[in-house]
Amino acid sequence: MMTFRPMNLLLSAALMALFTPLASQAADPAPEAPHTRAEVRMEAQEFIRTHRWDEANDTWVLKSGVEPPKGVLSRREVRNQRDEFLRLNRWDDSTQAWVARKPAPASLTALTRQQVRADTRVFTRTHHWDEEKAAWVDNPPAPKAK
Repeated sequence: MMTFRPMNLLLSAALMALFTPLASQAADPAPEAPHTRAEVRMEAQEFIRTHRWDEANDTWVLKSGVEPPKGVLSRREVRNQRDEFLRLNRWDDSTQAWVARKPAPASLTALTRQQVRADTRVFTRTHHWDEEKAAWVDNPPAPKAK
């Protein structure tokens, strides 16, 4: 035999009233309409007009004398941005994320003793003292297990 408790019913109604508007907001609005055949054909013709197939590199390249569309970076600019990012960041396997190579040093006056100890432990796990350079250096990456 099932009994209804007024408190459970009231709690359920309150939760439904709270989360129903949130769920409706999370729903994606109507998806963008797909391109028509005419639009796709026009884009393809424009692309063929401005690009040629490079047999040596197996890729499409801009024809000579054609400017790239506004907002498109050149390969050199993309490479420079990539190199700058790699110079400033490194991949951290423990967090599976990119982290800054030289984060801003924390103010020791704002840290507790436990925080300082934890930072020191992490630092000594990831760095070692190099006698030749007379400086702390990153530990080499561990060999991958096969």
